[in-house]
Amino acid sequence: MGSSESKMFAKSVLKSHNDYRQKHGCPPIKICQKLNHEAQQYADALATTKVLKHSSESSRGNCGENLSWASYDQPGHEVADRWYSEIRNYDYKSPGFTPESGHFTAMIWKGTKKMGVGKASANDGSSYVVARYFPAGNVVNPGLFEENVPRPKT
Repeated sequence: MGSSESKMFAKSVLKSHNDYRQKHGCPPIKICQKLNHEAQQYADALATTKVLKHSSESSRGNCGENLSWASYDQPGHEVADRWYSEIRNYDYKSPGFTPESGHFTAMIWKGTKKMGVGKASANDGSSYVVARYFPAGNVVNPGLFEENVPRPKT
């Protein structure tokens, strides 16, 4: 992906994130060039190995991370829409982390301030998208999900 194409993709993902965050009364997040660079490097690595797995940085809690794979070139808004659609699996009556809603809660996490986005294509035409968040969301401490994943405003 060229530099301008990469920036347009990141802007699309960011806009979708902030539109969804606004629905929940969460402040907008900003693009961070350092996180963009790291997300792009990891997307490139995933496209090479063709194995969709979270990074060691994410596993250690240094950043939040959402991943996406598709057999085609994914538009940014579609990736964000797919992650957000996990809201249907989130139980506000019993807040907390579940693998079925983790992409959604990472996107909405109120305490997150900035993000980076990377996308890479594998040699089979499939695409890998990495979103990195800082500070990381989905922190499993008492009260944090209630505080950081508000219900959508009606």
